[in-house]
Amino acid sequence: MTSLMVQGTTSDAGKSTLVTALCRWLKRQGVAVIPFKPQNMALNSAVTVDGGEIGRAQAVQAQAAGLVPHTDMNPILLKPNSDVGAQVIIHGRAVTCMDATAYHDYKRVAMQAVLESHRRLSATYQVVMVEGAGSPAEINLRANDIANMGFAEAVDCSVILIADIDKGGVFAHLVGTLELLSPSEQARVKGFVINRFRGDIALLQPGLDWLEARTGKPVLGVLPYLMDLHLEAEDAVDVRQAPKAESSLRVVVPVLPRISNHTDFDPLRLHPQVDLRFVGPGEAIPSADLIILPGSKSVRADLAWLREQGWDRAIQRHLRYGGKLLGICGGLQMLGESVADPLGLEGPAGVSHGLGLLPLHTELAAHKQLRNVRGRLCLGDVEVTGYEIHAGVTRVPETARAAVRLDDGRADGAVSDDDQVFGTYLHGLFEGADACAALLRWAGLASVERIDYHGLRERDIDRLADLIDRHLDTDRLRELCGL
Repeated sequence: MTSLMVQGTTSDAGKSTLVTALCRWLKRQGVAVIPFKPQNMALNSAVTVDGGEIGRAQAVQAQAAGLVPHTDMNPILLKPNSDVGAQVIIHGRAVTCMDATAYHDYKRVAMQAVLESHRRLSATYQVVMVEGAGSPAEINLRANDIANMGFAEAVDCSVILIADIDKGGVFAHLVGTLELLSPSEQARVKGFVINRFRGDIALLQPGLDWLEARTGKPVLGVLPYLMDLHLEAEDAVDVRQAPKAESSLRVVVPVLPRISNHTDFDPLRLHPQVDLRFVGPGEAIPSADLIILPGSKSVRADLAWLREQGWDRAIQRHLRYGGKLLGICGGLQMLGESVADPLGLEGPAGVSHGLGLLPLHTELAAHKQLRNVRGRLCLGDVEVTGYEIHAGVTRVPETARAAVRLDDGRADGAVSDDDQVFGTYLHGLFEGADACAALLRWAGLASVERIDYHGLRERDIDRLADLIDRHLDTDRLRELCGL
């Protein structure tokens, strides 16, 4: 067994992308490889086969490796619920909420969970492909580190350091990061990868030669910038989309302060007939065919913030003009009559008035619901698959029309009597071609082009693996993987 770790000079340097690419590249060679991220901080998560949750990026990496997501792939997940605090999820289960200072001390405990998962994976797989978090040069976080060099030292693994040239200052990033590491940590860095390069590689070569001479470390390769690459984002909202025709369906998603699982909207952003717009603080909600209220890690606080923005009035105006409104998870809860938090799970205990657009009441509970589900969408009676990640228990009158009839016999969500408002707990709602087409027709698109979203994701994972063969030192990579 070999563990190889990818660390980055900054957040968004390309760690997740490179690990995904290496997982698929190794799988193609018949290597039993599994992704692993000791600690992740993200509000985009996925439900695992063993009934827990992990970061969404690790679920994509699992797909690249030909595996189903498992909690051992991401033993520590932090889901921010304020500017200074987060829910702490260990082995897929929420155990507590902590502020940053308390968690810094708690990392000694968290490290035991990390090492436990790594031992299990190491006993089963030939290569454990590890992703770091942020940067190893964040010296204020070095004590008790479990996400970068602290983990690498604990399990004695080699490290590849990746930097994003598109941000600028790539040589300063690489040399500066290396300088801030201890001698033993510096020795673990076996080479550099430069990401998102565009231009003539010959113009970069003098810099590469200097870097190797300056550090004594090899440049393992330079990955090109792919304009149309799509991988589900670990946390940041991806707003990129190709130009859309004026006749496209106009879809607006308000970006809440604690928006979660916004990867729900990637299939829409990639759909050629959908013009998707994310609306942020201080922006007015524009004219649209469909408004979608997304998931939220702090529903009551985000609902209050939505009202402060005046977006509740914009939503009412949108409905008066015949527009459609869809709520997912936290968005579903906001559409109801009330959201109660008697235990103070998301802040001060209390009750918030909902938008009053669906006949339902939600109470937040300590036990989180985590399920992969399948059922029938009420719109067109088509199959829908998705996953539930929520702490709320929502009561819906039996007389209400369910949004989805699940295969386990439960009714999910509700649809308003006038057919304008649709609410569901199901994330991943738009990933299936049939369900996506039915929802777009409901929103006003007369003739819908079917899109194979999973096929698009597979295509881009394969494109990444192709880049490994074309642009990196594959002999050296095989050696680092113990092959």
